[in-house]
Amino acid sequence: MGIPLKEKYGKYFAQLASVSRAAAKISEENIYQEANMDARKFMDPLLAENLLPGSGLNCKEHFKAFYDAITKEGKHGLILMEHYTNLDLPAIVFFLANGTEEWEKDLAKRIVAIAGMKLNEENPFVRAFAEGFTRVVIYPTRSLSKAEETAQSEEEKAEEEKKARKINMAAMHAMDDCKKRGQAILVFPSGTRYRPGNPETKKGLREIDSYLRLFDVMILVSINGNCLRINPDHPENMIMDLVESDKLQITASPVIDCKKFRQEILDALPPDTPDPKQKTVDRVMEILEKQHNDVEKTRL
Repeated sequence: MGIPLKEKYGKYFAQLASVSRAAAKISEENIYQEANMDARKFMDPLLAENLLPGSGLNCKEHFKAFYDAITKEGKHGLILMEHYTNLDLPAIVFFLANGTEEWEKDLAKRIVAIAGMKLNEENPFVRAFAEGFTRVVIYPTRSLSKAEETAQSEEEKAEEEKKARKINMAAMHAMDDCKKRGQAILVFPSGTRYRPGNPETKKGLREIDSYLRLFDVMILVSINGNCLRINPDHPENMIMDLVESDKLQITASPVIDCKKFRQEILDALPPDTPDPKQKTVDRVMEILEKQHNDVEKTRL
């Protein structure tokens, strides 16, 4: 059993809070949040301290091909990545930023993650950890559904829906600006961290189909091993996540043409297939699962 994050690294929380500047409440005015490098200084040692030998990037040539596509060919690049812990984004950035090649360091700087409001609004320490990385913040569908369920009136429900539309419209504009700047958008297609024993948390979100239409190329990135695990006694409390030492390997697929990938799946479906957009996302998750399982066979 690992040590809760709050217990092992709580001594840094006050220092983190002192450098934090991210908004505690999200609106359409603050959805693009540039990385706070003062906060990043606390995240990198946490990773380095808990990574076992053999940790790093697999199939680095695929990351390089993706980098070349967005920097030399002007393609709009998408990273679809498995999601197990709140260290997934820090880990891929850490491995790239500490790589030996200049393109790795540059790709690390170009990554912009799509993140839910919860990271900013739930806990000041979670917010401080998260703000070490550039993000476009959205109002996730799951969060809106929960808000609607707890709404006290139809007016309150309508107001929350209006808020979500404003935030997500602003996020789309911010993402478009990122694409024009040659940044790479990183999305967790499951929309939430995977909870063992709960397969629904590993199901791809239907909304990911829209990303396939909006981007030119993508890599699918799987994660094997993790150094921060959901605490079964406190599954919703992120600062109670369990810190573990592990061999962490992050693997990229070959570069995929987004529109061709999507169209080939749709063309193969029977005309009466219900919800064909979900099928494109399901295929993404199938590839990620196979890639994950193939790596796991040789990881330990």
